[in-house]
Amino acid sequence: MDKSTQLILWFDQVNNDDVQFVGGKNASLGEMYVALRDRGVRVPNGFVVTAKAYRDFIQETGLMEVIKGELTGLDTGNIELLQSAGKKVRQAIIKKEFTPALTSAIRQAYRDLSNCYKMKEADVAVRSSATAEDLPGASFAGEHETYLNVEGEDEVLLKVREAMASLFTDRAISYRVDKGFDHFSIALSVGVQKMARSDVGSSGVMFTLDTETGFRDVVVINASWGLGEMVVQGKVTPDEFMVFKPTLRDGKRPIIKKNLGEKKQMMTYTKGSSKSNTDTQEVDVPYKDQIRYSLSDDEALTLAGWGVIIEEHYTRRFGKPTPMDIEWAKDGKSGELYIVQARPETVQSEKKGLSITEYLLGSHGEPLTHGITIGQKIVTGNARIILETKNLGEFKEDEILITEITDPDWEPIMKKAKAIITAKGGRTSHAAIVSRELGIPAVIGIGMEELSKFKTGMPITVDCSSGSVGYVYSGTLTWEERVEDLATIPEVHTKISMNIGSPESAFAYAHLPHHGVGLAREEFIIASQIGIHPNALLEFDKLPKELQKIIDLKTLGFDNKVEYYVSKLAEGIAQIASASFPEQVIVRFSDFKTNEYRTLVGGE
Repeated sequence: MDKSTQLILWFDQVNNDDVQFVGGKNASLGEMYVALRDRGVRVPNGFVVTAKAYRDFIQETGLMEVIKGELTGLDTGNIELLQSAGKKVRQAIIKKEFTPALTSAIRQAYRDLSNCYKMKEADVAVRSSATAEDLPGASFAGEHETYLNVEGEDEVLLKVREAMASLFTDRAISYRVDKGFDHFSIALSVGVQKMARSDVGSSGVMFTLDTETGFRDVVVINASWGLGEMVVQGKVTPDEFMVFKPTLRDGKRPIIKKNLGEKKQMMTYTKGSSKSNTDTQEVDVPYKDQIRYSLSDDEALTLAGWGVIIEEHYTRRFGKPTPMDIEWAKDGKSGELYIVQARPETVQSEKKGLSITEYLLGSHGEPLTHGITIGQKIVTGNARIILETKNLGEFKEDEILITEITDPDWEPIMKKAKAIITAKGGRTSHAAIVSRELGIPAVIGIGMEELSKFKTGMPITVDCSSGSVGYVYSGTLTWEERVEDLATIPEVHTKISMNIGSPESAFAYAHLPHHGVGLAREEFIIASQIGIHPNALLEFDKLPKELQKIIDLKTLGFDNKVEYYVSKLAEGIAQIASASFPEQVIVRFSDFKTNEYRTLVGGE
């Protein structure tokens, strides 16, 4: 079969050699569907509307002339011109009907997919897949549109056309210019994939390395209730699991870190039979589900095992280490887990060189706020609060962007920002991923109530240099930057061990030349991971009610306060140990120092 002449290809007909025909995303789905099913990795079936179908469509309908007329010579730095040109191109594509041949081919493929699942009209995801997508150094993550819970032949035809139009979203146009890609040489294929019913289950993303430090021996899983867009868009702070690869391969259960996220909302299918422009809705999560994990430990370990299988497959495929960025879904009806996307990770895995940069903040008072840290820098600048896309044109170069969340429409101004602060989101939200790719620091998920502490124009300092927590200070503070070239460190016969303070720093220093950890103090783990005085947990019932409420909030997800203490202490030690595996780690036990423990919750 000559794939270059086909309008429709099925997942079992494509693999990673077919990016020019089906785009990076669809090529990867076909690769996994064919190569990894026998190893237990489940991928929902689907078909691809090919790049040839797209090229024929825009050539035969005269759309190419429209596209060239709007984009040739366009200054993407001018937000208003960019928005105007992008809108005209997208509208022109959506208004044009497909040729009879392509219309017939898509209708028949959708009927065949529905029959495959013994359904009259299957619920499908319509996913864009560009021919320059998921390449090393250019992920195109989130640049093009995905439509979920699409049912019926007419709706599938419309969403396929809308997906093709998303090749010309404002952010995609701007991204291509930044990365040096030609607008007119890239095509967009569209994958139509059976939905996993995560609307009544859970979903999220998984990375086969630590996204902040690049440490390769862990799988990081983010999970939340409902469809995965809420995690990707950063609208929820998800549950997080961290699994250690070397001992996972040995059959152990090495969940070395586990955090309960604030999952207040979820995305589900729209109720009722009438179809609308969107077939999904955002609803509140019942409180009982907010305070429990959206994945079991067994499910997290299964996903991590699949992550290792996928990474090993692509490492062999490409002939080099290939950490992966994976999207997964749990079908709430069948209870089955599925992989719905996988692409090479393109930020940490591309970093080169053996050096370490330290940032040392000068004198400072109490921070204004704090959140999840992205990057390891300190920057200063003037705040710019923007809460709606209609105000993107107000943003000025080198300001610090403060907003609720970002999505791909914000990227034209994100690349101009010195730093980014968001009220919502987690490590794998859009704001976090793009900040990493752009190399700018970000503080994610500070909370909606914290936005009132900022005013546009006020000078602030963003400090992402201190582990997993990023801080924001009022005013322009000073700091020192030190760069150490590890290549200049001489070889010695003495076995050098490290002293490690907080577990968050262990991965950042794992690449230093060392033989394990000579000292890890439990006091530091208790302060950074637990935050509550041990006696306050042992004697919880004797505490004042107000203090019990504070401790209840910090120990959500644990029925037993002692179990919380033991688990978090074990996780902290495990994180330090995994960074030095298989070298030894010496942990110093803790006595109850009144000066150090007084500041913990209940310490007074």
